[in-house]
Amino acid sequence: MIKAFEFQDDGRTYSCTVEKRRTPAAEAWWWFGVSGDGHRYAPFQAAKNDTQDTVRTRIVTYYKEHLVRKAMPAVTRQHWASRGKGVAVTQAVPPAAAPAPVAAPE
Repeated sequence: MIKAFEFQDDGRTYSCTVEKRRTPAAEAWWWFGVSGDGHRYAPFQAAKNDTQDTVRTRIVTYYKEHLVRKAMPAVTRQHWASRGKGVAVTQAVPPAAAPAPVAAPE
């Protein structure tokens, strides 16, 4: 298994490490941090056949997709208490036109 490494992509520096949990028989995961981002991410487990190139590709793909998801507008959901109730009308609906008078037969 490869050791920790850093690489540059698209003006960002990625720092990658393999870490295990402290519990017995815990799997190893790839963790990475990105310059300018205060979070660390562990998107996938480490494998014996990992290379720097395969890990780099997976991490860059994951992070770019993460940025796309992060840039999407938040989805507002209905509050649980109002489920099953009708949707409130928020716009005024103009009154229907009065029907035209019908001529009496002659």
